[in-house]
Amino acid sequence: MNRLIRTGLLYGNLTPVDTPALVERYNRALLHLTGKRTALTDFHVDISGYSPEVADELGDRQYLNHNGVNRQFILLTTRQKTAPLLEASFSTTRAILRDFIEANEAALFALTARDAVAGELVNGVFRLDSAARLMEVRRVSVEADTASGTLRDATALSGKADRFLSEEDAWFDDQLIAEMIELARRTGDVTRNPVTLKQVKFTQDNFWTAHLGGAYLFSAVDDPAIIARDPGQLGKAPLPVIALEARRDLAAWLHGNGLVQALTHARGIDAAAILRRKMDCMVVATAEGDADLSEAGDRELRQIARRHAEDLPDAYHQLRHIVQALEEGGRRPRLSPDDPAYFYALRAADCTEAPLVNRLLAELCPLDMLQLFICHKELFYQLYRDWPEARKSYAAAMLARDYQADKPRMREALFGHGPAEAPQDVARPGPWSRASARPKPDPVPFVGPWGAVIRERR
Repeated sequence: MNRLIRTGLLYGNLTPVDTPALVERYNRALLHLTGKRTALTDFHVDISGYSPEVADELGDRQYLNHNGVNRQFILLTTRQKTAPLLEASFSTTRAILRDFIEANEAALFALTARDAVAGELVNGVFRLDSAARLMEVRRVSVEADTASGTLRDATALSGKADRFLSEEDAWFDDQLIAEMIELARRTGDVTRNPVTLKQVKFTQDNFWTAHLGGAYLFSAVDDPAIIARDPGQLGKAPLPVIALEARRDLAAWLHGNGLVQALTHARGIDAAAILRRKMDCMVVATAEGDADLSEAGDRELRQIARRHAEDLPDAYHQLRHIVQALEEGGRRPRLSPDDPAYFYALRAADCTEAPLVNRLLAELCPLDMLQLFICHKELFYQLYRDWPEARKSYAAAMLARDYQADKPRMREALFGHGPAEAPQDVARPGPWSRASARPKPDPVPFVGPWGAVIRERR
């Protein structure tokens, strides 16, 4: 993993905690949340205040995320909003934390000037051990205060000030006045400079979780379902369950909900170039005997493909036929969900669930290391540890060169959507329609991009 750390692909863009004042504030918040302290004098934190160095020191990778639910956080600066989220258990956690920081940026800036802000993402579930509990974590609220209780004291002071102004004999209540003076020493003048945080609540209807073997909840689509790597871990589920291995059922569900489109039918992208990049990743996956591929270009990859021609996966050859049809003309191959290349030739449709769908597709296409890193970092790091050195060297060099250098450009090239075609193709929200209205699916996705997709009846 050191190669990824050196190139900024792992633990990149973390916020440094490198002054005695910041370390002491962090320790006060850490003690407040967990009863622990760190002896480190400098370390780095992610958007939630989680530090990989502190985790190693404490021997606890979940010291701010007990049981993987109700994530706790420590904010030392509003600049943490641009940091990544490490050890994520839910795909929505980073977005929730960032939205909370942005919604309260002015107040948090004032509070963190003197103390750390500690809090928790509360969903009411303390252990996620069944599919039924997935539905219970859809509502998340954010609770936060400084380690010294500034907001609690400010609320108390505000109440006492109201009492002092409204009660007739309050001027003679020495105890009330003394309490107000003591609170004001800690909070300042809350009448002129009120410090409050907006009570922020979030609804996560569609999300991925690392729990239950890895599962995707889609509850806000036309045909709700749970997609699971290991359905046996779900128990009795409140929604239909589709296994990742059930390729035909999964393909029919994705197309039926208008969540995916064929790369060859997407607007505003170079489908052939995207497919060629996927093929390059497949070539590298077969090159176990090649020691260092960090400098490998098109010519070197072609040589490797020739040397390992017998080892190249079937998905490579199927994608090659599609690329030839795109570049040279001719009839494109007809793929079915049982074909290895089927999901490699799909991407998320233009809908609000696109990031989650691209994460799901990345899990279905583990040989595409680029999409895997962009859309599903947790799985990328897990698989990377067991890759041969040749594949590791290529992955680190390619991602640093092609992705890190210009992330927005790469994301747009891979996942961007061109302008909508005709206005009549878009479903306009009615008074009872879902907020995430999506284009009406055309006939192509329903029959599959290269032929009919048949839903197997259970």
